Amino acid sequence: MRYLSFRDLQAKLGGRGRTTIYRDVDLGRLPKPVKIGSRLYWNEADIDATLQARAEE
Repeated sequence: MRYLSFRDLQAKLGGRGRTTIYRDVDLGRLPKPVKIGSRLYWNEADIDATLQARAEE
């Protein structure tokens, strides 16, 4: 299992802005991050599954 930092997530999503990413999380378009220590990380498999599901819509 690989976790993405915010910068990794931003790169994977094509350079999306911080506000847009957190808005998508709040609206359920992206999975919620996991807090490890004092930082937030996203499970890469969850992000990939979400992107794949959106592509199939």
